[in-house]
This record gives sequence, structure tokens and C-alpha cells, in this order.
Amino acid sequence: MKLTRYGQPGAEKPGIFDSKGQLRDLSAHVADINPALLADFSVLDGVDIASLPVVDGNPRLGPCVTGTGKFICIGLNYSDHAAETGNPVPSEPVIFMKASSTIVGPNDDIIIPRGSVKTDWEVELGVVIGKAAKYVSEADALSHVAGYCVTNDVSEREFQIEHEGQWTKGKSCDTFGPIGPYLATRDEVPDPQDLGMWLEVNGKRYQDGSTATMVYGVAHLVSYLSRFMTLHPGDVISTGTPPGVGMGQNPQVYLKPGDVVTLGIAGLGEQRQTFVADS
Repeated sequence: MKLTRYGQPGAEKPGIFDSKGQLRDLSAHVADINPALLADFSVLDGVDIASLPVVDGNPRLGPCVTGTGKFICIGLNYSDHAAETGNPVPSEPVIFMKASSTIVGPNDDIIIPRGSVKTDWEVELGVVIGKAAKYVSEADALSHVAGYCVTNDVSEREFQIEHEGQWTKGKSCDTFGPIGPYLATRDEVPDPQDLGMWLEVNGKRYQDGSTATMVYGVAHLVSYLSRFMTLHPGDVISTGTPPGVGMGQNPQVYLKPGDVVTLGIAGLGEQRQTFVADS
């Protein structure tokens, strides 16, 4: 299934894309694409997607899930990205948190924060938890995943690196966490380690990679994280980015108001964001 949420911010309805890519209304069957649904999709068993009401027009798509308690990110999880940032490949996954208040829809405007001079992009595979995970084995880890989505781990590099402290302040600015356009349930993604991914800025391709080159794969990450915190339905793990970010260019390239970023992952859809100045 390809589950989504559509409508104005704060008033989104649950939806689903049919086999032809047509958006259909799912609100007669579920309240939302929320943790309760992610933990148990059986309520959708027997639903005839082709008979659901078609959603007319081209409505805004919201974040593909709601009720996310933790937005967990993995740093330097592609060896060639680590190299372009001047960092060694980590001996264990690098974990940092992104505020859940960053989460917006896949095509919403991204606000460049006041004082920013180094706003950057990162296409990443998002993993959405469906079943609580605590001390799970790597062999069992993927059974705790509800599905996958596209994320853009938007980052302000000066805030992240040049200001004192951890990375959180450079990762948690408002709108810095677009997710979607839809959640592809686990059965839609036979191998999360075999997905092409790309990102363009104003039509120029900067990132062109694959989840096959992750240092630590999805199963390892879910198992590893579950050693340190219980993962709950609705939690999102953003699993790292391939090379081609702005800070890795020579000379470096950063985003400015009016820039348009498009990105996508095979089988998981595409995002498109316009970057705007904070008011």
C-alpha cells in the first residue's frame, strides 16, 4: 500500500494511491495514518481500493504519517559522504535527533532560518516504525518496520558544525523535515538496501546514489537503536545520505531563497520544495 495524508496543514485526511497512481480517500476506514494504524494494518484487510472515492484536483500532500514521537537520524552512513565532509567512516552508527516539529509535507516550502548562510540538502531513506522495538535482533528488526518514505534531512551547516554543541540546532529548524509523498508499506519494498536515490537543485543533479552503499543497513540500524531506546509506532529513522551535499562541493554550494530542490527514491515517490526566507 502507498498511504498518504492530504489537505491543509492540521486538517489532513488519510488517503491511499491506487495501482494507477490515483489518490483515493481512505477516511471512511481509518481516522488517520497514525501510530495505531501503523501498528496494525488489519483494519484495511479487504478494502477495495478501486472502489474508494477519488480525490479530485491536486490537493496538498501532508507528512505521510502523523503522531511521530521521535525523529532519529543517522550521520555519515555512506562512506563516500563521510569522505566529502572530511570525516572517517564511523565504527558505530552516529545517532542524532531532529525535532519532530521540523516535519512538513513533501512539497511544502522550506524556510531558510534567520542568520543562515549554509542551508544544505540531504536525500535520505526514511524508515517508519510499526511495532514497538526494544532489544530486537537484526534478524527480526525489519518485522518492526511499517514502511518506508523519502526524507530530506535539511541542514544548516554553520549552526550544525561551527556553533558549540551537538548537531541538533543545525538540524531542527522549522520545516527542515519533509517526509513523503507517501508511506510505502514494507511489502512494497522487498529490499530496502537496493533503492536508487537522487536530488537536484534548480534542475542540476547533485546526488545520485543507492541505499546499497549504506555503511549500516536498515536492519542493523533498527536493532542498534533498540538497544538504547524503545522505538514506537510512528517513529521515523532517517538513515543517512549519499555524497553530493552542498558542503561537499568545491566551491561549496548552499541554498538561497527561490531555489527549488527536487528529490526522490525508487518506488517511494518524489518531493519538490521551494526555499524561502524567514519572515
